[in-house]
Amino acid sequence: MTKKNTNKKEKSIEETLWASANKLRGSVESAEYKHVVLGLIFLKFASDKFEAKRAALIAEGKEKYVEMKEFYNQSNVFYLAETSRWSYIVKNAKQDDIALKIDTALHNIEKNNPSLKGALPDNYFSRLQLDKSKLASLLDTINKIDTQKDPSQDIVGRVYEYFLSKFALAEGKGKGEFYTPKSIVNLMAEMIEPYKGIIYDPACGSGGMFVQSIKFIESHHGNKQEVSIYGQEYTNTTYKLAKMNLAIRGIAGNLGEKAADTFGQDQHPDLKADYIMANPPFNQKDWRGANELVDDPRWMGYEVPPKSNANYGWILNMVSKLSDNGVAGFILANGALSGGGEEYKIRRKLIENNLVEAIVILPQNMFYTTNISVTLWILNKNKRSHTKDIGDAKRHLRNREEEVLFMDLRQIGVPFEKKFIQFSEPQIKDIVKTYHDWQQQDNNYKDVPEFCYSATKAEIEKKDFSLVPSKYIEFVNRDENIDFDEKMGALAAEMKILLQKEAQSKGDLLTVFKELGYEIEL
Repeated sequence: MTKKNTNKKEKSIEETLWASANKLRGSVESAEYKHVVLGLIFLKFASDKFEAKRAALIAEGKEKYVEMKEFYNQSNVFYLAETSRWSYIVKNAKQDDIALKIDTALHNIEKNNPSLKGALPDNYFSRLQLDKSKLASLLDTINKIDTQKDPSQDIVGRVYEYFLSKFALAEGKGKGEFYTPKSIVNLMAEMIEPYKGIIYDPACGSGGMFVQSIKFIESHHGNKQEVSIYGQEYTNTTYKLAKMNLAIRGIAGNLGEKAADTFGQDQHPDLKADYIMANPPFNQKDWRGANELVDDPRWMGYEVPPKSNANYGWILNMVSKLSDNGVAGFILANGALSGGGEEYKIRRKLIENNLVEAIVILPQNMFYTTNISVTLWILNKNKRSHTKDIGDAKRHLRNREEEVLFMDLRQIGVPFEKKFIQFSEPQIKDIVKTYHDWQQQDNNYKDVPEFCYSATKAEIEKKDFSLVPSKYIEFVNRDENIDFDEKMGALAAEMKILLQKEAQSKGDLLTVFKELGYEIEL
């Protein structure tokens, strides 16, 4: 008799909740549904914390204070009126006006807690006209989250982050810009080490950079009270996601008075940040640029960025926000590494001013919104010798003022969600070690073919200030002028022609090609 396999992997609470919640979505677009689900998760979390504090006040014999906002706010707990509490919502889950009751509850929570101004979904439930029975079932699903079960595990934070990633995956290309894949954010945080000071993100999406910065601090036994969070987000619904994401984790942050365009309505004009982490829109065409911001102080000392593409507008915005010892890590499309015109002049001056510290090419298919390979830039206002404290550790940084580290990570990564790539924790550790060894001029650092190379400013000047890593990193038995992604793109085009000619075998070939990470549409 065949023995039944009992070693089946048990689903996590995040996976179980997602499967249930997604099943109840029905015909509602994922882009809309995420605000419903994440709003309800926040409501459950806020209510559980409120009830716990209320019970503590009663246990202390302070019944007369249980409806006074001040006694909750001083403990970083949001005050909830009776009709805003989860118990009230669940009790009325099957009523015809439950959508209106939820909208009213969220509105009143915002009204009673000024720090949540502009954070919660605004009339989503009534406007979407969700099926009443599905909404009741969704409430029942989220009711299963015990947000207070183990505070050290940050259960609600895990659920929120998991749902953000799954919604980003569901929305796919052309959408999902609110979310930067976790392993990229983790890599960035481990490289620039935002341990204490001011952290800024000019295109903060749902706030993932801030969350990972706090996780970095906690993992190195630091104090999150020693950092200040500043950010800005253009899209109003995403701005709300970010504010909820921070509130759920007890992170205080200044995201500006409202959702606004970083170029046209800078919410932090005088800010000087110690750390900047960002994933701004790639190759943004419709920005205010050269037409309206010719004399903007953020460009001072540089050319005005071209109106055809905002990449260098984002770079100069971040340069202008860096403190004297500030470090910035951000993602841009590979096109920003080369090219002429104003971009060339700005890039050349950045290199001449010794601001560019590292250029790291990432693999294709890491982002849910595009399958192109992109670049992680690290700019550093202080590449000279100094000592950096990271908790109990001290990092003695040597003078790398005249050098730039190039890294190519396109052959690194593990499969994720079938068609995507992410970095594993050991891979991140190895990448980060290479970077920190280089910073310290450690004997462990060596140029490695097809992986990393430390280029002098003189070498970069000889290459006409191009920052394309393949121009510096040694490729064994390979012409250094061949761009891997360009070559694979050409191969994809050839493959498409072959597949059209060999229709009987195209199914199998398409599958193989997709497994290699390249999408072909016939």
